[in-house]
Amino acid sequence: MMETIDYTKPIICVRELTKSFGAQKVLEGINLDVYRGEIVVIMGGSGCGKSTLLRVLTGLIQPDAGSIKLFGQELTTMSEEELNQMRLRFGILFQSGALFNSLTVGENVALPLREHTNLDETTIGIMVKIKLELVGLREHADKMPAQLSGGMKKRAGLARAIALDPQILFYDEPSAGLDPVTSAQIDKLIADLTKKLHVTSIVVTHEMDSAFSIADRMCMLDKGVMLAVDTREKFEALRDSREEDLSSETERLIRQFLRGDADGPITRRKESSDYEEDLLMMEIKKSGK
Repeated sequence: MMETIDYTKPIICVRELTKSFGAQKVLEGINLDVYRGEIVVIMGGSGCGKSTLLRVLTGLIQPDAGSIKLFGQELTTMSEEELNQMRLRFGILFQSGALFNSLTVGENVALPLREHTNLDETTIGIMVKIKLELVGLREHADKMPAQLSGGMKKRAGLARAIALDPQILFYDEPSAGLDPVTSAQIDKLIADLTKKLHVTSIVVTHEMDSAFSIADRMCMLDKGVMLAVDTREKFEALRDSREEDLSSETERLIRQFLRGDADGPITRRKESSDYEEDLLMMEIKKSGK
């Protein structure tokens, strides 16, 4: 997988990205480069901003400030028409699969081809079979989404995401809600498709088994801040290190998340935050505000 990666020029370039919803700052000063042909895993706890980052990178929401360049083009200043043209160059696998329940699996995959190409129905039919074969669902083309298991829905959604031969694939929690075996199958599919189709893959997940099995590089988000971006091997070394050997609180925090330990900086911070909030609420009630 590594030999296909071109580290000379980023296909995605993010600089000083910020996003807030009301008074809540969700992303703060995000910097990230993603290179052609690699799998980048974006990870972090619930509410850390990873799903928001994915939505900003795909143009679904606008950032408050900062720059996002895809293929050298500035995403944040594009018109809706320009955004729609850019979206034809990447595919998205949503967390639920997001299939249209009124369409068969084959019709779901055919939809982007019918909407965005001038291909005849015979050619579209052939393309649908090819995409479904890539995800192991060719024999299930005539089934309705309600007839599929959770893993099959994810694979059908992935077949639709690659229908237009995208250069970038975005995955939003691809292993969420799946049993360990099915999750491992999805991980293998992500890695295989990245290599076979020569695409760049950005995977948002908090599943560490999945992250370490597929990533070329990994990114750790915490409270909207990018704590670290490094190779899978560097994160593995951090995960396997002893806490007393780490020099910074940030490294200890990342280690706790990677290991899933019950005790550590994340836990202590949460307990302290909850205590402070309780005291603040008592003071508010006392003052009658």
